[in-house]
Amino acid sequence: MNPKLSVILLTTLIGAGQGLFVAVFAVEVAALFAGLPSPIRPWFFFYGALVAFAFTAGGLVASFFHLGRPARAWRSAAKWRTSWLSREVIVMPAFMAVTLLYATAHFLGSNGTYGSAPGSGTDPTVLLGAAGTVLAFALYACTGMIYACLPFLREWATPLTVINYALLGLASGFTLAAAATLASGAVLRFLATTALVLTALAFVGRAASLYRNARLRPKSSLQTAIGIKHPQISQKSQGFMGGSFNTREFFHGRAAATLAAVKWLFLLGTFALPALALAAGLAGAPRAAFAVAFAVQYLGLLAERWYFFAQANHPQNLYYQALA
Repeated sequence: MNPKLSVILLTTLIGAGQGLFVAVFAVEVAALFAGLPSPIRPWFFFYGALVAFAFTAGGLVASFFHLGRPARAWRSAAKWRTSWLSREVIVMPAFMAVTLLYATAHFLGSNGTYGSAPGSGTDPTVLLGAAGTVLAFALYACTGMIYACLPFLREWATPLTVINYALLGLASGFTLAAAATLASGAVLRFLATTALVLTALAFVGRAASLYRNARLRPKSSLQTAIGIKHPQISQKSQGFMGGSFNTREFFHGRAAATLAAVKWLFLLGTFALPALALAAGLAGAPRAAFAVAFAVQYLGLLAERWYFFAQANHPQNLYYQALA
């Protein structure tokens, strides 16, 4: 497939935003019910939720750039009974609305000051945080299933697609939370340690999908694509001088060496280097290590998502093999 920058930005930005919100709420739950032994700065939850909203909103804005007619975007929600895309269109604004309500509740101080007075499981922010977390995971499922539900794109048609979308989003979100200047002490160690564990789990999930996809073999051939059983068939031309919609939309046009280079780039950028930076920060390195971890990981995610789309081999490419 031909990766679109707008879709790459959409999926990576909203994934990090969802993960950040889950991280912020996880800190609140740990403070209320697990006795997180560190005072939490009052604005941690408010600013954390606002940044999560900003990332999700940025992804939403990016999504409009791959629409043919953005003014008709509202129609994409009409087929929610059968379309995962429609479900994503419905769940995303719901998640954003709850994120804003969560930030507002903390701004108004509806449940006291954290680190000084214990709260309860019925505090407005706890209820809103729980709702936002459910919506975040629902959004991960919707986004992943948009691609996993396509059986003819075998590289995507696996539960690993949904799992990896969730794990990569959570890993980047917790890394972003650790990079925020509002966290310190035990809160910072909690966020950084969780980010490191999630990055390791995301690596296992992504490595499993790479291993699976490398062993896929086409179910069709050029012979079956055009209905001719001759043993030696090769395409010399499409019959016209340039490309077509088929070659522009369903094939990335890059050499195999480029794909291999991008694969190793995203493996280093998404997993290895951020893990090293997180480990260095936990070992006592300057706090800038956490910011470096997120910056490198997000750039790695951009490469990972490009590779995810480019690796999918549309069956029509059996026929459209050459321009001229």
